[in-house]
Amino acid sequence: MKLITAMIQPHKLQDVKDALFKANVTKMTVSNALGCGQQRGYDESYRGVVHEVNLLKKVRIEIAVNEEFVEPTINAIISGARTGNIGDGKIFITELAEVIRIRTGEKGKPAVG
Repeated sequence: MKLITAMIQPHKLQDVKDALFKANVTKMTVSNALGCGQQRGYDESYRGVVHEVNLLKKVRIEIAVNEEFVEPTINAIISGARTGNIGDGKIFITELAEVIRIRTGEKGKPAVG
């Protein structure tokens, strides 16, 4: 079992969701995030005062998957999020020690679904 965490551009969320649904991955958690990487932000002028904006809007997607869904999930995220520009995002893959479905008490692979 793996936890796949992806940080993507907000405007690419629908494309990533569509690609994930085509890959038969429908369970995910999506949240808004702020961050910066290689982009380093930008300067913005408001009423003549220059402000440095170094935390940019991102979307964080978390998906718990069984081993057979790891590659299809990663490929779907990449195909939906890639623009070829700096700031497309990152994907982090971590090992899940245990998963428990609260409703049924199932543990492990059956709990991920």
